[in-house]
Amino acid sequence: MTVGNVIVNDVGPRDGLQSQSKILSPDQRILLVKALLESGVRHIEVGAFVSPKAVPAMAGSDEVLTGVQSDPAAHDTVLTVLVPNARGYELAKAAGARSICLVLYGTDGMARANVGMSRQQAESVAADIIQQALADGVRVTSTIAVAFECPFDGPVESSLVIDLAGRFLELGSDELCIADTIGAANPRQVRILTSSLVESYDSDRLSCHFHDTRAMGLANVFAAMESGIRKFDASIGGMGGCPFAPGASGNVATEDVVMMMEQMGYETGIDLAGLLRAADLARQLTGTAPGGRAGIWLKRHLQKSG
Repeated sequence: MTVGNVIVNDVGPRDGLQSQSKILSPDQRILLVKALLESGVRHIEVGAFVSPKAVPAMAGSDEVLTGVQSDPAAHDTVLTVLVPNARGYELAKAAGARSICLVLYGTDGMARANVGMSRQQAESVAADIIQQALADGVRVTSTIAVAFECPFDGPVESSLVIDLAGRFLELGSDELCIADTIGAANPRQVRILTSSLVESYDSDRLSCHFHDTRAMGLANVFAAMESGIRKFDASIGGMGGCPFAPGASGNVATEDVVMMMEQMGYETGIDLAGLLRAADLARQLTGTAPGGRAGIWLKRHLQKSG
């Protein structure tokens, strides 16, 4: 029996690939996105309009976006690209982006490591981009990085995150994502913070992004679900990690998240067999994608049931 719907946003083609040792070509990245589309994933982060010198893996994101948008399978999908500044926004808009992700920061240390500015300066840049996006009819997700703990400045006060979320929702963000960038959160922390956010703001405008650094990724997803969050970032094959955040390992694997949600009775609209094919492709293309924790069991289970 279906108990509700959950949206899974696959960030593998962006967050997952940006720290892999092997740089994929735009055509290879398009293949990966199309494999996700074929499995039924309807929300995908397909690239980033950042400096190719800083993040070589994201060079050619305009080609990836154009190549995916031309595919009939991309009809009625949300294809998001990350933009770090006004220049990135203009490049993304010129490439036809209709959904962008902006990054806010829970600490100065992470802001300076990631974009070379203070937390407040990054917020000012993001606020200006939101105003322009509103005028252009472009959808905006504002993500608060290191929302629980920072590798440079340590634990982050939940009151700061709650205040920042409220301000950027009021500014016009369509979605506010809470990101555990280095996988330092535990389920109790997640439950407390997400419950406070759901009590204060529309849960339909909230989402979460977890890494599995300390093997608590799925537990944290569950804790946020219990609070009422119904949209989650995940990465195909468990790829991920931030090149500017020491100790950040892979994101929680999309195949693991979808499996858990489906077994709990939630509908994702995603075909697990197709998702495993996409995970195999990610492993084949990168040579390093670890795959989900339940990958071996899932393959055997699907073979038996098929």
